[in-house]
Amino acid sequence: MLCADGLHHAFGRQEVLRGVSLHLNPGETLVILGGSGSGKSTLLRVLCGLLTCDAGEIRVEDGRCLREMDEREREKWRMGVGVVFQNAALLGSLSVFENVALPLRMHRRLAEKELEVLVADLLSQVGLEGVEPKMPQELSGGMRKRAGLARALAMNPSIIFYDEPSAGLDPISAGRIDRLILERAQAGTAQIVVTHEMGSAFRIADRMVLLHQGQMVAEGTPEEFRNSSDPRIRQFVQGGADGPLEESAL
Repeated sequence: MLCADGLHHAFGRQEVLRGVSLHLNPGETLVILGGSGSGKSTLLRVLCGLLTCDAGEIRVEDGRCLREMDEREREKWRMGVGVVFQNAALLGSLSVFENVALPLRMHRRLAEKELEVLVADLLSQVGLEGVEPKMPQELSGGMRKRAGLARALAMNPSIIFYDEPSAGLDPISAGRIDRLILERAQAGTAQIVVTHEMGSAFRIADRMVLLHQGQMVAEGTPEEFRNSSDPRIRQFVQGGADGPLEESAL
């Protein structure tokens, strides 16, 4: 589905990714764990094509290398990818309807009535019936996240990327987001979720990886992470202040 090999990325002299390799299987939910400064959000942006890696390669489902695609090919690939940003990234000057309709207006020629039906269906899928005329600032944080997911679903993506989907949410709202991710998994959508919320990670993951200082230091199933004797995994799962994962990297 997606295979990354030896990814490197730097901002100026600061190397953020240092040789990360991972893969995503069809229909799988892969959770990328890591503390602040571990490189997990940068990795997500590289994987979904928002940033270009300095070295390494990403191969997509048909075996093509993302870096070798021309802009037209890359844009076509991005149309099959959905991204749910940490702050939902809704445009404050547009209604919820116009935010969700935006990718459909850009990439599909639809009559206004068709657009209304599609947007209503997308919002219904995330439990937001009847909010089309509202502005983003009228929604709660959890509702904004769900509206962002509705927009990400608009082009019927084969892969969805989530950047800290439950960050800043109360437990009930976070649980609703987890449920929506599980529903997408049941529908066969491949997903990559960046988070540091262990409760959420254990609920939604098929497989987990742990990033530390720009390198992947562990990989396994949720059960393997729970029972691991690796001190790095144990420290992160238990939230320990002392251990091999230095505070400066967290």
